[in-house]
Amino acid sequence: MYKILLFTLSIGFLFSGCVTPAPELPKNTLKQAKNKKIFEEEDTLIMFALRTEELGDFKSSSEIFDTLYTRSNRREYLYRSLQNYLYLKENDIVIKRVDYVTQGKLDDFILVRLKIVALIQLGKYDEALALAIGLVEKSNVVDDYILVSDIYTAKKEFSIAVKYLESAYLQDYSEKILDRMSIILYINLQRKKDAIAHLETHTRVHGCSIIICKRLIAIYSNEDNINGLLSAYLRYYKLDSNPDVAKKIVQLYGYTKKYNQLILFLQSSGSDDKTLLQLYLTTKNYTKAFPLAMSLYKETGEVKYLGESVIYEYEMQKDKNNKDFLIKISQKFEDLIDKDSNSSYLNYYGYILIEHDVDVKKGMRYVKRALKLEPSSAYYLDSLAWGYYKLKECKASIDVIEKVLQLDGGNDPEVLNHYKLIKKCKGK
Repeated sequence: MYKILLFTLSIGFLFSGCVTPAPELPKNTLKQAKNKKIFEEEDTLIMFALRTEELGDFKSSSEIFDTLYTRSNRREYLYRSLQNYLYLKENDIVIKRVDYVTQGKLDDFILVRLKIVALIQLGKYDEALALAIGLVEKSNVVDDYILVSDIYTAKKEFSIAVKYLESAYLQDYSEKILDRMSIILYINLQRKKDAIAHLETHTRVHGCSIIICKRLIAIYSNEDNINGLLSAYLRYYKLDSNPDVAKKIVQLYGYTKKYNQLILFLQSSGSDDKTLLQLYLTTKNYTKAFPLAMSLYKETGEVKYLGESVIYEYEMQKDKNNKDFLIKISQKFEDLIDKDSNSSYLNYYGYILIEHDVDVKKGMRYVKRALKLEPSSAYYLDSLAWGYYKLKECKASIDVIEKVLQLDGGNDPEVLNHYKLIKKCKGK
């Protein structure tokens, strides 16, 4: 249920990485070629080849790269040409060209990889597997281990694919291999606990990288494992502290009702001060709420945060009857009301003037202004009743407080306490 309400992680994310891509070509090879021209038109042909490739005309691009290779004998052009043929599914052309150039040798790893991908696309898995195993024995490159595993996976020999990856993983604890292994364990073999155990063990020993954290997030989301998901997101946030990740963490803490941990996270991350302020209010931590509200007011210019800061400053005061404090807080409320005559501010200030006997009649004027805006508010009517009580106007006080008892909020402990005292009122 939570997974649907909060966010949905695409199952495609969980499966990501299962398709064998064309091998990556060495970086900057074309740039290096351009810097050391062999023939005059080389630069022009490179630009034409890249432009046609960009436009999706892989056939024309392949032919131009072929020309570049023929005239320069530079293999980076051959690699690019063959890669474009792979995009076109011209697998037979790739195989013939590789065989012609390599003469069956495995010295040029890039060409061998291109041939393996062509064989896989033709469904010639046994031939591709034999070549890939020979390649990985010579190259000992992580991507080549993954290539062998992909072929076993295509043959639906998942257990062998995992064993191959496990052996390769133990060589250098490659996260790429672990990630691929966890996919096969979780999806193809349904060994879900094993997949999670491998990933979590890696994080304990080597830390949680972006790749591994994302995989754990995908799996825990799919499993509806909220605690696991929260743990993975917290580790991910240390690597990538962007607002979207922080938002997920806040949602998860809120869902699990781990408010103390949520407060600690928000304090340390500074990712959502508005939510943190609400949590301070919920826990009545006015000492921390006051400076945070002031900070938000300075940051946003929104008067509501100024209003909240004044209220929190009053609430956090231990000796609320201190005359100097009451003078200071009264001035702040009047400045606030000049900016925003919100009914809650009017009532709050009015009640303070009444409760502490600063100026009961003035306080009642503020409360009556609030009641003009919200005439049915139980809390505002309670303040009015309390004002009448302070003035010893007992009948008016009783009439108002009895109305309050019939309204929402009439069972508030403070209202009930006022009612008990008002019933004993002796005066006018």
